[in-house]
Amino acid sequence: MKADIELVEDLKAGHAIAFSQLVERHQRALLGLCLRFVKDRGLAEDVVQDAFVKAYQKIHSFEGKSSFKNWLFQIAANTAKNKLRSMKRVSVRMDKVEVVVSSEVQQDLEYKDLKEMIQNHIDCLPEKQRTALVLRVFEDLSFKEIAKIMDCPYDTAKANYRHALLKLKDKFIENETLKNWEFKNKEISIRKIYTEADQ
Repeated sequence: MKADIELVEDLKAGHAIAFSQLVERHQRALLGLCLRFVKDRGLAEDVVQDAFVKAYQKIHSFEGKSSFKNWLFQIAANTAKNKLRSMKRVSVRMDKVEVVVSSEVQQDLEYKDLKEMIQNHIDCLPEKQRTALVLRVFEDLSFKEIAKIMDCPYDTAKANYRHALLKLKDKFIENETLKNWEFKNKEISIRKIYTEADQ
């Protein structure tokens, strides 16, 4: 199996089949990313399609300074944000959130309500902070990768992520119900948010 960079070179040389292989290899990850930014699957699929079209059109500008996947993520993230701006709404999906709750609290709040509550807090974050949080928590990217995708310095990407954590922490502390819950997605939890926000 050829590496991405080899397929990119094949594509630049005029072998269109290489692009089909790149699409097949990355479309699922790209759709997952876009679903983090938009709630509607159909809209996310449109963003993915637009991102691939833009990648194909700009393939000769790809210099290999970052991975092809990160370059593609940058195009998709920008495309999604532009689409949301045009629709006057911003959102984040919380698909893979596992909720752990004490028996006392479980009677007071349904799982669905909790997810919506957390999602609303994330949706209200400023765009750059929300983007950094989504890429770090849901895509498990390094700050170096996030900086490339957001086209900003490393320290700025890290600062946006930390500010997002601080704002979420404040919201959770203010909310009596959320204080008693712990939500997990990969390595992230409310407890982790408290810890990282204080660092």
